[in-house]
Amino acid sequence: MEKKKAIILLEKYFLTTEEAAVFLGISKQALSSLVKRGKLERVEKGKINLFFKADIEKRKEEQLVLRKKYRPYT
Repeated sequence: MEKKKAIILLEKYFLTTEEAAVFLGISKQALSSLVKRGKLERVEKGKINLFFKADIEKRKEEQLVLRKKYRPYT
């Protein structure tokens, strides 16, 4: 029962690197660059990296604003 609760919490609040990149519509390398530049925070557990879902959703909104500002014709 505890495992099921933990999995539900993980799926509700976290995204893997692959999921975050797909959600943002960017490559994993671009996602890594965002982390290195301090734009996103990740949680590391061994070889696994997780991202807070709320942070990724916020970044998606920021990306839309930035794209409208710097690429108004696309």
